[in-house]
Amino acid sequence: MKEDVAPLLWEGLQQTLYMVAWSSLFALLLGAVLGVTLVVTESGGVLPAPLIHKLISTAINGVRSIPFIILIVLLLPLARLVVGTSLGPTAAIVSLSIGAAPFLGRIIENSLKEVEPGKIEAAKSVGAHPLTIIGHVIIPEALPALVRGVTIAIISITEFTAVAGAIGAGGLGSLAIRFGYQRFRTDILLGTVLLIILIVQLLQWSGDSIARRIDRKRYKSG
Repeated sequence: MKEDVAPLLWEGLQQTLYMVAWSSLFALLLGAVLGVTLVVTESGGVLPAPLIHKLISTAINGVRSIPFIILIVLLLPLARLVVGTSLGPTAAIVSLSIGAAPFLGRIIENSLKEVEPGKIEAAKSVGAHPLTIIGHVIIPEALPALVRGVTIAIISITEFTAVAGAIGAGGLGSLAIRFGYQRFRTDILLGTVLLIILIVQLLQWSGDSIARRIDRKRYKSG
């Protein structure tokens, strides 16, 4: 390997982790709102509102149907408006967050739907407020599934950063394309692949560990 490999990989790794961290945070916040709203507003939910449910569900399906690289291009004007530029890791966070939020919303919706209806009905029968049911019954009961689902979403965001690198987002994806592929630097290409694999493995291990810990505590308390 040449002497410039380590500095390039280190810079790309920092940019990728920066994008993943902030994009995951913003996507999780928006996705949580979408997912919880979908569950509570469906027919039979704690706050049924079929029209709102239908509108949000349709919007999520619409965004998810757009290929991610096209979605990034469509969101470039928004990124420029928000951060003042359409290039670099910070600009990519806008597209990554919006692109991942619908996916996270569906994951959170599906996780929350795994809660036994009987537990929700029991809370309703004692007159619990809908917000209390959401915060003290639905979300806690779905927590292990939520952790596993969010882990999958963050891994997907990591993969999205590589796609975003194709249009100037920076990070390991950009490094792999600009140096590894276009300049025929096999050492850099292999280095970026290995680092992305390492990130994904660490994310998966962390998510599984947290979910197992929650399950063990629940089993002991039960």
